[in-house]
Amino acid sequence: QLPAPSRTVAAESIVVPVPGTQRLILNGVNFELKAGQGLGVIGPSAAGKSTLARAVTGVWPLLRGAVRIDGAALDRWGAEELGRHIGYLPQSIELFSGTIAENISRLEEAPESGTIIAAAQAAGVHEMILRLPEGYETSLGAGGAALSAGQRQRIALARALYGAPFLLVLDEPNSNLDSEGEAALASAILGVRRRGGIVIVIAHRPSALSAVDLVAMMVNGQITALGAKDEILRKVLQQSGSQTS
Repeated sequence: QLPAPSRTVAAESIVVPVPGTQRLILNGVNFELKAGQGLGVIGPSAAGKSTLARAVTGVWPLLRGAVRIDGAALDRWGAEELGRHIGYLPQSIELFSGTIAENISRLEEAPESGTIIAAAQAAGVHEMILRLPEGYETSLGAGGAALSAGQRQRIALARALYGAPFLLVLDEPNSNLDSEGEAALASAILGVRRRGGIVIVIAHRPSALSAVDLVAMMVNGQITALGAKDEILRKVLQQSGSQTS
């Protein structure tokens, strides 16, 4: 069993095809992030952003290359270990047909109440949960039907934060959020960075980038630019301005 990660997350020339085909979505993606950093990933539709999220979390297999956490490739970590160290909020949210507490704790057997509440507080949803009819024991129904789209997204964020994972990967985490939810999201990202974790945010709306310090531009399955947020966004704006003029 490897020690809990605390230093780096890296992608080394990763190549990812559409599952079951030879058509490549990612082709030679490289980056390295250090503890406390937050990376926003931007780019046009079909650039490979969501595929990058799935590859970094181990949801989709690699054809070539490696994703490493503290130098160890993902397949060197046991599935249970990896689950503890990675929090993932996919673009398409699926909640379990159970209570809010069960959803946040990922259906873990005998979870500690304090750990569940800490995740909810980190996601800024503790007060919202307390206002529901049965609090943390509120039953969500199939797919979280008892909640609004924004509430589902925030509960799913709490689930991703459960257990204070080292790596947090968020795929368009603010697509259904109002201003209060976006402020809670930014606070959650900063909280992970302050405790020495690493955050990767797939961004469609610019407000999702407020709490990151780095930005990567993706085009056609490759990272075409990566650096300080302000610098990369300035370049992107300049390029879009020159193309329209």
